[in-house]
Order: sequence, then structure tokens, then C-alpha cells
Amino acid sequence: MSGAQSTTALRNANWPVYGGSDDHTHYTTLSQITPANVKRLKVAWTFDTHDAFAGSEMQSNPIVVDGVLYATTPKLQVFALDAASGKQLWRFDPNNGKPPASRFRHRGVVVTGDRVIFNYRNRLYALDKRTGMPIKSFGDSGWVDLRAGLGRPVEGLSVGASSPGVVFEDLLIMGSTVPEALPSAPGDIRAFDVKTGALRWSFHTIPHPGEPGYDTWPPEAWKISGGVNAWSGVTLDAKRGRVFVATGSASYDFYGGNRLGDNLFANSVIALDARTGARVWHYQVIKHDLWDRDLPAAPMLVSVTRSGKPVDAVAQITKTGHVYVLDRDTGAPLFPVAEHPMPAAVLPGDRTAPTQHFPVSPPPFSRQQITRNDLTTRTPAAHASALKLFNEFGTKHPFDPPNEKGTIIFPGVDGGGEWGGPAFDPASGLLYVNANEMAWLLKLVPRSDKSLYAANCASCHGDNRRGNAMAPSLVDVGARRSREQLSLMIREGSGRMPAFASALEGNAITDLVNFLLTGKDASVAAGPDKFGVPYRNAYFDIFLDHEGYPAIKPPWGTLNAIDLNKGTIRWSVPLGVYPKLAAKGLTRTGTDNYGGAIVTENGLLLIGATTYDNTFRAFDKRTGRVLWSTKLPAAGNATPSTYMVDGVQYIVIACGGGKNGAPSGGTYVAFALDGGQ
Repeated sequence: MSGAQSTTALRNANWPVYGGSDDHTHYTTLSQITPANVKRLKVAWTFDTHDAFAGSEMQSNPIVVDGVLYATTPKLQVFALDAASGKQLWRFDPNNGKPPASRFRHRGVVVTGDRVIFNYRNRLYALDKRTGMPIKSFGDSGWVDLRAGLGRPVEGLSVGASSPGVVFEDLLIMGSTVPEALPSAPGDIRAFDVKTGALRWSFHTIPHPGEPGYDTWPPEAWKISGGVNAWSGVTLDAKRGRVFVATGSASYDFYGGNRLGDNLFANSVIALDARTGARVWHYQVIKHDLWDRDLPAAPMLVSVTRSGKPVDAVAQITKTGHVYVLDRDTGAPLFPVAEHPMPAAVLPGDRTAPTQHFPVSPPPFSRQQITRNDLTTRTPAAHASALKLFNEFGTKHPFDPPNEKGTIIFPGVDGGGEWGGPAFDPASGLLYVNANEMAWLLKLVPRSDKSLYAANCASCHGDNRRGNAMAPSLVDVGARRSREQLSLMIREGSGRMPAFASALEGNAITDLVNFLLTGKDASVAAGPDKFGVPYRNAYFDIFLDHEGYPAIKPPWGTLNAIDLNKGTIRWSVPLGVYPKLAAKGLTRTGTDNYGGAIVTENGLLLIGATTYDNTFRAFDKRTGRVLWSTKLPAAGNATPSTYMVDGVQYIVIACGGGKNGAPSGGTYVAFALDGGQ
């Protein structure tokens, strides 16, 4: 299935799938908007979902088919709009008007035939695309339970899907979002019948007995371990009848004594037969991951030049800031890969992989290690605060294993590369990727607490309940959530948060809710090591100075052009500003950024993504020079879409904000040329 296409006479063009096309190149040949006229872009329409709430996000990449736009709101309602006017046609609320118990990170829907398919928590819905009503013949009166068919008891599993799947023939093929702490579900890749919702095949990412990779795990891991999920989406090569996925790490992220071995197929690019789910090839990027080095974006299908001839390939970005370029038929690297020795594990019972491999080229698009010389010099006080933490955590190697003294993870757990993924220009062979340059601090402690909260919640939300960039604050949570909402969330989980229904026994959930509401913890934890993980996070957050800015020297976020034919970086520029620092003249800092770019055949690179300046930018794709920018109502932490209706080209982006303390929003903004032509 191709993305938006154009000739000079074209009047209508779709953005039919997540990322624009099944190859995930974020590329369009639509040509009405050009480098010469991009400064004439004006707001064509806005659609306020009226759905934003404190801490909410909205990462949806809108789908446009036959003049109708389909997307989701911060509360994970699905809607359809007239794509030329922004007028709402219908809206579906899977929560029946009830307030959400948590924020959602959700990136879009699948539109196929007569239906819109999307995920709400553990439910996979099929809606009539004309009316927005559930299609009763799909699953159980309109939805399928994603917790079923995983070989585990449904009660106690948290399974969703933050990124939409792909449709091949009569199959919907998708990954999942599961907790990064235990208990967790396995991240099986699954294919469902598009019409009935029946499960047609599964690929076990944590191998079962007799399957390839089983010997890289402990014998019972397939019954207990979790994660290894393709949360960033699925890529389709319909001609070959194959799908490609990129998987995350095993749960729990930072201790592997209960999963000794290389842990295939974690942190891997995997090619599967789209009709059967049979493995064609795999390439493991990180062995026995202890640093949350998920592969953060879906694989991209590209063609590169080797010895003057085109070669079909798969390009995979990583959180460590590398690009792997693999032969699409065999999985063999097309550039040299070096093997580097790794530090040994220091926590009892764990063992790191002796070596890890890294591409020799292209060179990394993020810095690879922090030294004392890399600490911020923004002000003397900022440097002093950064130096204090740097000395306390004492990291010497970028792959120092987690420990009780603390370690600095860099590039951080948000990249390097992130879920927005790259864009690719087939004419030039340039891959464009936005990157974060923020370190994270991690410190573990023995999980021997007698407090229910400390044993089960503090690892993510902190001992002080203030949360971090990954988990929301629980301070005064009773003012935002009812007792019933808190109980439901603890029992069933959501996204990264585990479901504790099977882990907490007796009155433990009631006692935990009482603690969150009153601060009084009268219970004893059920046990320190129920899942074979004797450690928990004591500290886990972004490495910041005393004023809340990154504690290393800029740039803190970049936009990069990488030549996949030559294996070189063509250009790199800072992406984003902090408004308060920009007012003082610090304008080339870059910021953390989430959401990808789209690239046009005629010379533009369009991206929002930046967390704090609420800006949408158009770059010259040849040079990285900004050609146009405009302010958005909230940060555009999403990949934009482009399409044509009645001869007018539109560009639309979701403005959801909410990342890392930024204000939340709930508006979609569409742009077109002033005058429409």
C-alpha cells in the first residue's frame, strides 16, 4: 500500500496508514507545498477535542481516506472529521463517558475496508467507519480481548497497543504494549482476522520449548518473563509477504538474574512470514539488555546503493543513536559491525553479555559517553549541581550495568532515536532522524521493603511519590482520581504499568489505595522477590541541573540527515529551544523531542516534536535550514500527515503536549497554502 501520491493534476490523495505507507518512510510526492511557497502556509482549520487533562498526551498520526480524517483524543476517544473543514462527523467513547484512570500514549488507528480498528487498554475494537459504532460481528460484540491467547491467565495481565498494526490480505498484524516491570505479559506478535477478530497466528518473542532461541533463556522463562514486545509498530512488505518488527527489552528492565542468557528475541529486528508468522530471519541488536535499550521505532524499508546497484534493505534506528542497515532478504548488515567488550555485572545473580556489537558506519547520531568535560557550563551553579550528581553516580562506561551506587545511562532511555522514527528520501538515500541527547540517572536498591507502596510502586513513582519522566506523580492523587479509579488501575494496570490483581493478595489493593489517599501504610508487603527480581529502582529520572535543564552541554536535541548509501552524516542541527533560555540568547540548545518528520519529494522536511517551544517547522531537506515555523497550541509530539482534498494539499498535526511536565493539549491543527494553491 503506497502513501500520499501526486501528479500536477491530482485532486485527492490519502494518508492511508500510520506513517503514510506500509514501509514507514514518512515520504510523500505531494508537491503543491514547496520550499518556495512554504512561508505562505496558514491555519486551514483546527479541531479541539476538549479532551485534554493534566498530564495527558496525544501522539496520534491521523489517517485520511477519501476526504475523511480518523484519529484519537487524549482520553482515547476515536473520531472522524471532514478532512477539508475539520468538522466532526462522529465520535466514539470506549469508556462510556467515565473519566480515564490514567494518561494514554496512543499513536493512531487502522482504517481498512468498512472499518476503523483501534485499541483501548486491553480491548481491540472494530468500528463502522461511516458511523463510529462497534461492528458486532467482530470478536465479542465489537471487540477482542488482547489479554487472551498469550498462554497466561487473563486476570493479572496488562496488555494494550500504543501503535497501530498493519493489514495484509485479511490479517491485522500487530505488536503490543506491556509492562516493563513484573508481572508482565509476553510481547507476542499476533495476527487477527480483520473481519471476525479471531486469532490466526502468534510469534512467541519469548520462545517456548522447542522453538529457536529457547536456549537463550532459563527453562521456565516463557511462563514467567514478560516484555520483548513490538510496541512501536509493524512494517509490511506486501510484495514479499513479510512483516518486520523491532522488539523491546525483557521485563524487568534493569536486572536480569531471573533471565540469564542473551534473551532472544528481545532487542531484535525480526522478519516474519506475514501469512503464517514463521520466522524468516532475525538480528539481535542488544544481548541481555539491562539498560532499557528497546528498539524505539518500527523498522523502515529502504533501497540503498551498493556497488552501483540498488539493494532492498531494512533501516533500524536505536536508542543508542545508531542506524543498522540490514539486507531485507537475509538480515545481514550492509555496513561493518564491530564487537566491543562489556563491563561485568555487579549485582549478585546477574551476568552481562561479554560483548555487544555496534555499527562502524553510519556513525552514531547521538553522543556516546559522558565525561566530566561534557557537563553543563550554562551557569556556575548549574555546573556545580551537575558535577555533584556525576560524582555520586560515578559512571565510567556507557554500558556500566545497573547497581546500588548508581549509573548514568547515556544516550538515555528516551534516546537517541525515539518512537517517531526516521523519514527517508528514496531519491537521495538520506535518512532523517530527530534525536534526544539527555542522560538518565538510575540507582537500584534491594527489594526487601515491608511497605506495600515501596515494594510495588516506588520503583516507578519514586519513594516520594513525585514520579518522573516515565511515571506520573501520585502526590495528592486523591484529588484527581476516585477510590474506584485507583483500585481499577492497580488491579488491571495500563500500558507500562503492570496489573497487580494476581500479585497482591487479600486486602492488599485496598490497603495500597488507602495509603495513596491518606499516606498511612498499615500493611506488610506480600514478599520481596516473588518474580525473581530482588532489586527495584531507588532513583530513575532525567539527569537535570538544579533549575531543571539537562545537566550536560547542548545540543539536547538534534535533527540529522544520514546518507545510507555512503554511511555518513550529511548534516546535523539543533532541534528546538527552551523559551526562557532563548529569551536570554541561548537559542541553539535543542530540546527533547517526540514524534517524527515527513519528507517531501520536492525538498521539505516537516516536523513538530519539540517539547517546550510548541513549534512546527519546515526545513530545507538538503541543508537543514529552517524555511518556515509557526506556534502550535501545545507541543506537537506526534508525526504529521499530509493529504489532498479537492485540489488542496493539507498538513495536519496533533498538538497534545504533556511530555516531561509540559502543558497538555488536545487540538489538531491543519495547514494549507494561503489561497489554497
